[in-house]
Amino acid sequence: MNVLAGDIGGTKTLLRIVNRDGARQQLIFEARYSSSAFERFEDMLEQFRHEATPGFWRDIGAACFGVAGPVTTHAAHQEAQVTNLPWRLHSAHLAEQFTLPRVRLINDFAAIGYGIPVLGEEDLVTLQSAPARPQAPCLIIGAGTGLGVAQLFIEGNDYRVWASEGGHLAFSPSDEQHTALLRYLRKRHGRVSWERVVSGPGLVNIYSFLHDCGATSTQAHRQILAQEDPAAAIATAALQHNDPIARRALEMFVSLYGAIAGELALVTLAYGGVYLAGGIAPKLIDLLKQEQFLHAFTAKGRMARLVQDMPVHVVTQPQVGLMGAAAAAT
Repeated sequence: MNVLAGDIGGTKTLLRIVNRDGARQQLIFEARYSSSAFERFEDMLEQFRHEATPGFWRDIGAACFGVAGPVTTHAAHQEAQVTNLPWRLHSAHLAEQFTLPRVRLINDFAAIGYGIPVLGEEDLVTLQSAPARPQAPCLIIGAGTGLGVAQLFIEGNDYRVWASEGGHLAFSPSDEQHTALLRYLRKRHGRVSWERVVSGPGLVNIYSFLHDCGATSTQAHRQILAQEDPAAAIATAALQHNDPIARRALEMFVSLYGAIAGELALVTLAYGGVYLAGGIAPKLIDLLKQEQFLHAFTAKGRMARLVQDMPVHVVTQPQVGLMGAAAAAT
């Protein structure tokens, strides 16, 4: 059966038609668009339909779109609001307008969760080796623009993904420096969530904290914060050893990433595996393999042995969300 899948974000949107046979997905047609170039998602989908071969479109049996924003489920349809665009999607309206038999809307991080079971070994880098227990839950956590969290549960030969807002749990410091970071961010934001420290903007927050605590103003600091993507600039400066504060910020970021991943692994009892998704982790493989991440991940006191028995992987497949949307469509 042909399936229409989409990964809808505030910056870009990827759409593809695949032929799905069990877990196998054969690409038929794909296109990438700048989201802001379209007033409505329907306008983009109409252009995609025009560009695709008509026969491929007629054979579509189901569609699923992963949406970067909250999704509300009703009895017979779903509605979604893209966080950084004025787009509001309605599954039943899309099905009717584009003559699609079934349309499903899911959160973009839930789409990543559905993509985990269809990944191959080549799509993963292992940070902690341990045998995955059959039928055990999995945790998916991903730092990017925000901090996404989802849980994957196996039910016989099927699986279910539960999205969450776990990234907005209150940040809990584990040492004096983290406590000072919390005080620093409270002055800016009031309540401080984990997303304030484990995300692209979170890396910028850590960098600014370390810089301001040093009470110095450097040219490198001003140049980095003036960049269009300061988080990427901090990571680049850190990895190239051009800025010692950037390096310290990135190391603290990795440690905090490990800490929250371990906390949520305890909540999930993720003996099926912990998967680091999102745009940041694949770029930091070498640093994640060093001791900071796993030390923080396993530093759970009396519960340390539990998380030490959980496999931990980095997802390096950049289109896992699209793969998951195609899987969720059926």
